[in-house]
Amino acid sequence: MNEMSTAAPATASVMVVDHPLVQHKVTLVRSEDTTTDNFRRLVREISQLLTYEATRDLAMETVAIRTPLAPMQSPMLSGKKLCLVAILRAGNGFIDGMLELLPAARVGHIGLYRDPETLEPIEYYFKMPEDVHERLVIVVDPMLATGNSAIAALNRLKEAGVSALKYVCLIASRPGLRALQAAHPDVAIVTAAIDDTLDAHGYIVPGLGDAGDRLYGTR
Repeated sequence: MNEMSTAAPATASVMVVDHPLVQHKVTLVRSEDTTTDNFRRLVREISQLLTYEATRDLAMETVAIRTPLAPMQSPMLSGKKLCLVAILRAGNGFIDGMLELLPAARVGHIGLYRDPETLEPIEYYFKMPEDVHERLVIVVDPMLATGNSAIAALNRLKEAGVSALKYVCLIASRPGLRALQAAHPDVAIVTAAIDDTLDAHGYIVPGLGDAGDRLYGTR
């Protein structure tokens, strides 16, 4: 696990999860030879491994329990409840795997599509738990490309009263990271890989193509 600072010290960290299992699966998920079913499985598995790191700093408390042999004091989660927010449509590819680790988490959805000319996000759907402002919210989307969709999603969540936020993605671009950190310096980012550039259409290079198309077998 590496941490990279790309801005001033006050800017939240970027955590690159460089565990061998993660990096092996990222290589497979990037390959154009990976089939749709295997792509879905790999994204699900990577999402679980990233969730492990994204929740490393959750608050704990000590409670009294009894094992079959003796009483003891043992740690359990405490503090704010969780909400996972998927940026549609590709963000849904993360949710099922994350819920296996966080079964009590609520789930929200933000529907955004990217204008092909301006590359700016346009919102078409926003659905959150009523108490989302009381929760730690983890926003998920496989690709952080220009950063525009992530910034728009975080803006909406802050408008809804959310103050505790994290962002998790599979691959981030350096331009997208810079943009996201400039707009939301308080939001920690967890990713499996960082690529240097974007093409003229706003896709990450080398990236993995369009994550939504590869998840759902569309073009």
